[in-house]
Amino acid sequence: MSEDSPVRGPNLGLLCFFPYRAMEARVMDALAEAGYDDITLAQSRVFQRVGPNGTRVTDLAEQARISKQTATFLVDQLERAGYVERVPDPVDARARLVRIAARGEACVAIARVVESEVEAEWTRHLGKRDADHLRRALTRLREVTDPYG
Repeated sequence: MSEDSPVRGPNLGLLCFFPYRAMEARVMDALAEAGYDDITLAQSRVFQRVGPNGTRVTDLAEQARISKQTATFLVDQLERAGYVERVPDPVDARARLVRIAARGEACVAIARVVESEVEAEWTRHLGKRDADHLRRALTRLREVTDPYG
């Protein structure tokens, strides 16, 4: 990289990853403190992709960028622990949807509180103007990086 290069330090992907990892750790810690210490990071990465009306395992696998077998294994674990349930797909009677169960909804509620707390901390650190700019920039970047959004 030349001295004139505009890129210095970690690349943008890595700079986005650091705060994501920090928020993820805070959420997982809060869940564990609330008694939901049986959910793993791998399970949570599938769980967080379950849509409000349910999601097929194949779609969860694709979105999490894991094999269908791995997604099925993780969903099986989540289902046994009561975080998700499988229900018939109203569009295709042969298919099943993974839907968040009552225990999972309780986790989502805790996660949302922690996410709000972390965002408030980051906003205090960056200042409202920079936090708003960051949200707008990342929202625009999502347009070209998130095929599911």
